[in-house]
Amino acid sequence: MNNHKAKIISVNINPKKGVRKKPVGRADVKIDHGLEGDAHARNWHRQVSLLALESIDKMVSMGLKVGPGDFAENLTTLGIDLLSLPIGTRLKVGHDVVLEVTQIGKECHTRCAIYRQAGDCVMPKEGIFAKVIQSGPVGVGDEILIEG
Repeated sequence: MNNHKAKIISVNINPKKGVRKKPVGRADVKIDHGLEGDAHARNWHRQVSLLALESIDKMVSMGLKVGPGDFAENLTTLGIDLLSLPIGTRLKVGHDVVLEVTQIGKECHTRCAIYRQAGDCVMPKEGIFAKVIQSGPVGVGDEILIEG
């Protein structure tokens, strides 16, 4: 890992599925659930979704006006290579929250508006999913550490 710290640059939720999520600044993350108030929060293996700003920037360079939350990710990250993390990797976010990587990428069944606009979307290939091992608040600027 590089010498700059990995961090959260956006926390995004939406009570509806299949739509862009709204940046909220902070959210409570509940064990075996996910981000409080988010449509994907429940006891399953994709409680929290993460996408790197670096991936969003690829779509921006294709001419799309997109930003954090537009790919329906819960946590937008900076400075961590999410795709290099093996399933089972634990991430400590902020002071309390611990996430465990459960899935890399996903099948995109619905071809979201972004896919229709650009002919491509980064979330199915570059988004990762995690379950919550330890509860707590997450917020913009929180550090992300890979636990050994």
